[in-house]
Order: sequence, then C-alpha cells, then structure tokens
Amino acid sequence: MKQFAMVLVAAVMGSVLTLVAHNWWTKGQQGVIIERTSNPVATQIGYTVNEKGEAIPLDFVSIAEKSMNAVVHIKSTQGERSINRDQPQRNPFEFFFGPENPYENRGPSASSGSGVIINPDGYIVTNNHVVQNADVVEVTLHDNRSFKAEVVGTDPDTDLAVIKISQKQLPYLQFVDSDQAKVGEWVLAVGNPFNLNSTVTAGIISAKGRNINIINSNMQRQNSQDGDIPLNTAIESFIQTDAAINPGNSGGALVNMSGGLVGINTAIASPTGSYSGYGFAVPSNLVSKIVEDLIAYGTVQRGWLGITVQNVTPDLVKEVDLKVNEGAYVAGFADKSAAKDAGLKEGDVVTRLDNTDIKSNTALIEYIGRKRPGDKVNVTVNRAGKSVVIPVTLKTREGRVETLKREEKDAVASLGMELEDVDAKTLKKLEINSGVKVKLLSSGRVARYTDMRDGFIITHVDDKPVKSAAELNTLLKNKKPGETVTFAGIYEDYPREYIYALRM
Repeated sequence: MKQFAMVLVAAVMGSVLTLVAHNWWTKGQQGVIIERTSNPVATQIGYTVNEKGEAIPLDFVSIAEKSMNAVVHIKSTQGERSINRDQPQRNPFEFFFGPENPYENRGPSASSGSGVIINPDGYIVTNNHVVQNADVVEVTLHDNRSFKAEVVGTDPDTDLAVIKISQKQLPYLQFVDSDQAKVGEWVLAVGNPFNLNSTVTAGIISAKGRNINIINSNMQRQNSQDGDIPLNTAIESFIQTDAAINPGNSGGALVNMSGGLVGINTAIASPTGSYSGYGFAVPSNLVSKIVEDLIAYGTVQRGWLGITVQNVTPDLVKEVDLKVNEGAYVAGFADKSAAKDAGLKEGDVVTRLDNTDIKSNTALIEYIGRKRPGDKVNVTVNRAGKSVVIPVTLKTREGRVETLKREEKDAVASLGMELEDVDAKTLKKLEINSGVKVKLLSSGRVARYTDMRDGFIITHVDDKPVKSAAELNTLLKNKKPGETVTFAGIYEDYPREYIYALRM
C-alpha cells in the first residue's frame, strides 16, 4: 500500500512537471495570443445586442409598416414613335432601307418601378430610368389609390427624379445622414419587385462608396471636328446591401432600423438580371441635395472642381512616388477649372474636403456632387509629402458661380435642347439672315419624337424667323401644352432645309 502511494505521488509530480515544461515551451514559441470572451453575443440572424450586452430580437414589423405606407408603385407609359426619313443619315443606305433596328409604327410601351414619398404634400423621389421619356406617369399608393403624377425634374447623372401628385397629408419618410451609416448595419429594402406591391426584404450594408459604372449619362454629347465626344458626368457612390433587390425595386426605399431613409435603391449586380446577392442605393445625403435642387430650381445646381481624378493605388504610389496611400490623385484639369484657379496642381492628392476624409476618387465625386456653384470648399492635398489646405470656390462647367434661378430656366429645357446664337461669320457662310444652333440634344421630347441631331440651325419656328436663343425661348414659352411646334432650319454639312414637328 505504501509502495502504491509512492508510485501515485511520483506519477502526479511527473504530470505536473510535464505540464509546467509544456507551458513554458509553448509560451516561448507562441507569437500571437488569441483571446476569447465569455460576454453574450448575438449568435442568430434576427437578433442584436442592446446597451447592456443582452441579445434581443430585432423589430422589423413597425419599421416595415411605416416604410410600406410611404413607398409607392409607379407605372410609366410612352407613346408611339416613328421615323422621319428626311433625317440626314450618317449611313447613306439607311435613307433607302432604314436603320438596322427600325422602330416605325412601334406602339405604346410601359415600365414600372417604385418611389418614396418624401413630403406630406405629394413629392416623391424615384429613379430617372423609371420615368425617363414617359408621356404618362401613374402612381399607386399603398392603400391602392391611384393618381396621375407630374414630373418635377430629373437628373440622369445620379439617376434620380422627383415627381408630384396632387394629394395632401400623405405618409412619408424622413432623410437620415447616410454618412453615419455603417458597414454591417441592418437595413430594409422596400419596393415593388416584379410588380409585387409592398415587398420588404432585410439585409445589412455590405459596403459604401461603390462605383459600378452603371449610370449612363453619355446621352449628352458635344460636337467636335472628330465627331461626337461622350461626356460622362455620372456621380456614383452607392451604398451596397445584401437585402434582396430585383427589377421593380428601382426608386424604392432603403431604410435603417430607426425607419429613416438612408438611400434610394437603384441597381443590382447580376449576370441574370435578377437578385444575385448585391444591390446598390444612392445615399440619402446626395439624394436630398438633388431633390432640393429639382424642387427649388427645376434643374440640378452642380458645382465643379474641374479636375480629373483617379484612385491612389499601390502601383500609382510607386510610379509617381506618392507619400500617401489613400486619396484622389489629381491627374489633370478641365477648362475653366475652379481648382486650378485656386492653386491645385497636377500630382496633388486630395485627402480631405472640409471636415470629410477622402479615401478615393468616388468619395470626392460624391462630396462635390452635394455642392452648388458658389459654394466654398476647403481642399486638403498632400503635395510631395506636405499637407496643404486650399480654399476653392466651386463653379459651373461654364465657369460661372451663380445658381440658375427657376424663372431663368429655358422653356427649351423640357424639350431637351441646349441652344446658342449663331455668329455672323457662320450666317454669311450659310447665306442665311438669322438662326439659333442646337448645341446639345439630351433626353427630351425633341430627341424622343424627332430625328433632329446636334448642330441643327433653327431658322424658323412656326414660319416665324428667329434671331436669338432668347427670342426662341420666348416663342416656346407662349406655347400651350398639346400645341404643335414646327422647327425649320439647316445643317452646316447638309445645305437643304429640314423640318421637324412635335407637340409641346
């Protein structure tokens, strides 16, 4: 018995010595210590942690009910469109055989999407592509009441639009600060996918500041001797979410867990055209600025730095020997650049705008997209390792600092025409007494219902000669909705007369 006890003690002592030696050895070999906590955490989807660290269920019900009442279904209808064979064709064979994809005698078409009521007096924000080129816009509320809507204004550069119905005391959603939204935060997507009204899906914010190059703002073009040059002025800095978004959700609400509007659902990334895991929303801070402009001015007041920027990448850091690893690299300047006039230089890296850190060119574009001409922005740049703060007063692309007042908005804006007076030298060359040049055709009734193209010189409106853009604007202002207007004129490279007609 005594011998057994001695063997047992020896065994225990041996085990203790072995454990001590093992701990000593592993302690010397272990470079990273992984610590674990016993604090309670949310382990199931649908739960969160309160201020006391307790797991509690999320309440989607009240937020969903509030959001659904403020999200509407939008149906847009376009009328017929036909070909004008007097159109000067780029391809000579098209005059005889028509274009490769003719749309003669094409009947009315309809599309649908969603919208968010943002004001009790009937103002609704949606996507531009939901109402673009629509002749009739119909809004159906959550309670199934239906109303015709007026398009207040559109902005293709952000794919946003504002429409209005003649109703009061409507339920609506309030904007929240999208800059405060965090990756990993719960959100709900509310809309009408596949015409399934009042659909709510849940997910998290999976990324911010995404640029997916989906907004097509190349409709605006400028003429040059080399042909049409596309002007890509799109502003993309999407909130990415894994809440399910499908066709029909466009223009719907992305709301946070307080029921505030954090974004407008706009696009999906999908090889099939349906939800594949990622959806994208325009952040509310950008939406609110666009909405305010469209309601107050009828058009977006956009301030420009006038710089060409690119992301700071490891390759760029090595190539030009940058002293920072994040920011927006100034690669060049536009004409009449506000930034260049203020003192920015090529090779600068913008790291901060006012009090907002800038870590990419997308962040810079979004921040400036919230500003108007005449606004002052403190631009912090890293220049050869030194931090320099440069105050910049933003301008329009034309170099002006004044905003455009609503009463100054041309009647031709709704037609999608940008006009300029024709100089005396051109008039003499073309042997005409007067005329107004169509400098730019964007999305509007003229582009939709005629085959007019950029560069057309309007000499007469309804058989009345026009001498200036201001005079033409006055003539169009006197037109009533539904009245026909006729534009007669010539192209510099096609000396014969062309006539285009459409209804206002």
